[in-house]
Amino acid sequence: MKRILVMAALACGPLAALAQSPSISFVEPRDGATVRSPFVVRLDVVGKEVTRAGADVPNAGHHVLIVDGAPFAKGQAIPADAMHLHWKNGQAEDKVRLPAGTYRLTAQFANGERQSYGPELSRTITVIVK
Repeated sequence: MKRILVMAALACGPLAALAQSPSISFVEPRDGATVRSPFVVRLDVVGKEVTRAGADVPNAGHHVLIVDGAPFAKGQAIPADAMHLHWKNGQAEDKVRLPAGTYRLTAQFANGERQSYGPELSRTITVIVK
């Protein structure tokens, strides 16, 4: 009986992951880290497919790194400028150059039209650049 329960639990594992709410996270740097510019920012998203900006793919999008700004409301267009870095090629990491100081970095996930998936698909950390 134990073997059947274990096998059933293993078989349900991937299905349970699919039912998980979408989320975004920083792989690196960690919250509160001290870094030297340029530094690598690596992001991860669960429950969404990562594609290039401009791609019209349901349940997909690209990463946006917001420097010293807040998450955007769902459906709101995110500008592309020095403080709103769209990772438009579908990448999950990039090198970031910032002058020395303390920064709030917000990872925001956006659809192919550069519209936010909302605060629920964002995460904010603080880094100190030396």
